[in-house]
Amino acid sequence: MATAALGLEGLNFNLSEEHRAVQEAARDFAHNELLPGIIERDNEARFPAEQVKRMGELGFLGMMVSPDYGGGGMDTVSYVLAMEEISKVDASASVIMSVNNSLVCFGLEAYGTEEQKQTYLTPLAAGEIIGAFCLSEPEAGSDATSQTTTAEDKGDYYLVNGTKNWITNGNSSSVCLVIAQTDREKKHRGINCLIAEKGTPGFVVGKKEDKMGIRASDTHSLLFTDVKIPKKNRIGEDGFGFKFAMSTLNGGRIGIAAQALGIAAGAYELSLKYAQERKSFGKQLFDHQAIQFKLAEMATRIEAARLLVYKAARIKDEHGDYVQAAAMAKLFASDVAMWATTEAVQIHGGYGYVKEYHVERLMRDAKITQIYEGTSEIQKLVIARELIR
Repeated sequence: MATAALGLEGLNFNLSEEHRAVQEAARDFAHNELLPGIIERDNEARFPAEQVKRMGELGFLGMMVSPDYGGGGMDTVSYVLAMEEISKVDASASVIMSVNNSLVCFGLEAYGTEEQKQTYLTPLAAGEIIGAFCLSEPEAGSDATSQTTTAEDKGDYYLVNGTKNWITNGNSSSVCLVIAQTDREKKHRGINCLIAEKGTPGFVVGKKEDKMGIRASDTHSLLFTDVKIPKKNRIGEDGFGFKFAMSTLNGGRIGIAAQALGIAAGAYELSLKYAQERKSFGKQLFDHQAIQFKLAEMATRIEAARLLVYKAARIKDEHGDYVQAAAMAKLFASDVAMWATTEAVQIHGGYGYVKEYHVERLMRDAKITQIYEGTSEIQKLVIARELIR
């Protein structure tokens, strides 16, 4: 395999002063504004409305969007640095941030018309509103080609009918990117992406999911009954929807990989601190070789995940083909997150099983990173396909 295909030429993992400033700002925000009240928000499955508003004010909801449309104009590396720091503390907040940045804003900026960008991208990037990405359905999770939501062409508008499931920001979003089937005979070439506004007649927010993890993010089903969406709200040419979804998800995987990395790193940092403070059998917990080995392996696996995430971000920033790198980063980082959080609970012992010490929440939050933006099994299929492409 060619070196260039792996993105190794000129790869530099040194962070610039700007990158470190973003990292520090995200860390400060996470500890000062997200950490207070996080256990209560998790218990109550309460959307962090005030905190998300602050994220918008601080520029975390449109980091990579051009300043022409109200964004920060930052690179992908800056974005994953911020995602990692915020995810160390609050994965519910970071998934809200990920969807708005990686899926909604990216998709609109990359493929939207100028009118769509001015109308929707600008307030989304500024954090004045947040968006949702509506792909999954009751019978179409990882299989994006099996859309049962339909968008019937009525001339100057589409008539949309169907149900979308497991939609992050489902209730709190103002703008939704809806993937729907227009021509079933054309299969994936007959799918479109339409911009739907909340409040449109027939567009109803369904039940809220009672989730194991990321409980403070609002995950809902969305129902469409004879919803009229004007043709000007279609993104790209007729039939572009499937390609749009796949392209957008590739970038989204980098965001979720960074989230998984942050969850793992947060669990490790809490465990290291606990091991230095807790005494067992008359000596510091860290002085037990069994604990040292656990922490050493956690640190090593997390660093390996970090390098994969940074590499995928660098390739994207250099406008390279990052499909394989993103899938590898998400596959590995999500597995590390699940493993590291389990080890963190074990290190904490009984304290790890109660909410006060935070690691049990991180363990619950970690699992979803192996599922959304394509399951781990889907990532393996993507990687295998890229190996022989």
